[in-house]
Amino acid sequence: MSQGFDDLLQANERYATDFNDSGFDGIARAGVAIITCMDSRITPLAMVGLKLGDAKIMRTPGGRITSDALVGCILSVHLLNVDRIMIVPHTRCAMGSGDDATIAAQVLERTGADIRGMVLGSTPDQKAGLSYDVRRLRNHPLLKDTPVEIGGFLYDVDTGRLNQVL
Repeated sequence: MSQGFDDLLQANERYATDFNDSGFDGIARAGVAIITCMDSRITPLAMVGLKLGDAKIMRTPGGRITSDALVGCILSVHLLNVDRIMIVPHTRCAMGSGDDATIAAQVLERTGADIRGMVLGSTPDQKAGLSYDVRRLRNHPLLKDTPVEIGGFLYDVDTGRLNQVL
């Protein structure tokens, strides 16, 4: 096996030594699902004062509602006690620096990998993208007749503040 993960496996051993969070059933105890970006500057539970077991967390590039995030939202509402969904993109996001063609051109220039034609969901108008995603969830046939509340927020990576946009 590759030794490229040894540091992480060693850290996991230390983590497991003091692990005492077993026994959770997978239900979102606070009734919350958070869809946010994969950016490592974001700690979804901490930013809203929640802890392990309180929420379902889905991460996508740019915090967009991808097909997988959509499935996660539907399952969370129907099976996992979720009655509030937060969609949370953030400031200074690479996915907000241009449209899909711009991002694909950057990847091609930097690495030579051609991802043109892939749907990335990037947009320089994050509020428009957020508005689209909120409407998409609110109007989805498997969500619109449920009591779930869906909100759109913007997280500021420089201040830690979360602002409700929609």
